[in-house]
Amino acid sequence: MSHLTAAQAATGTVTDTGLGVPGYAHPLLAPVEWAELTRPGTPVHWAVLDVADGPGERPDPHCLETAGRLRAAGVRLLGHLGLDHGARPFGDVVSDAQRYLDWYKADGFYLDRAPADRAGLPGVRRISATLEALREDKVHLVLGHGTHPYPGYAEVADQLVTFRGGWTDYRWSQVAEWTADYPAGRFVHLVHGVPRTHLDEALRIARWQGAGTVFMTDRRGHPGQSDQFHTLPGYWDEIVSRIGRGVSE
Repeated sequence: MSHLTAAQAATGTVTDTGLGVPGYAHPLLAPVEWAELTRPGTPVHWAVLDVADGPGERPDPHCLETAGRLRAAGVRLLGHLGLDHGARPFGDVVSDAQRYLDWYKADGFYLDRAPADRAGLPGVRRISATLEALREDKVHLVLGHGTHPYPGYAEVADQLVTFRGGWTDYRWSQVAEWTADYPAGRFVHLVHGVPRTHLDEALRIARWQGAGTVFMTDRRGHPGQSDQFHTLPGYWDEIVSRIGRGVSE
């Protein structure tokens, strides 16, 4: 099913696609990766900072330096908050969020392992409202479901990760019908194991399904792990170039 809105269908092109980086390795281990995000012209919507499965126990000097460089380059920084599919205590989530704001001046949060069912919606709504109240400026919230959630989640966050997985599954994936009621900027696709020869195809799938923020990599990983996203794709320059200029449908 196509997700294209009437305006997008009329032009045949989606030009506002950008990169969402779900979390590189620590800056000491991935200095090149973090530096690439500040290169002029790189179409980055946001990058997730995960110091130690959260903000850590104290400010990390290397992460502080990286956060400062991202801010100077105009890159939106999101703090990583694990929700454990709704099982994590509310107070722990809020405490970690406050540390990200106090130490790293985060612009928002990536709520990883967010629940996707209807039963989990009230809890996520409560967390979202609390996080928005922690910062005077707008807080950007991304729910890391990894699959299409109950439609009500679209009303409590800026973006939803509706796909996170491997290329084999992605190329045959289907978009949920209810997503057609929202602009492409509301949805995120994170895909690993994409061969260089299929990069254009993967980007076309993302645009056709209405994902305005993407991260594609040729790195492979195992189910439930995220290390495949910790380093640059082998075709980083190519994906930056293709996303930057848009791909005609």
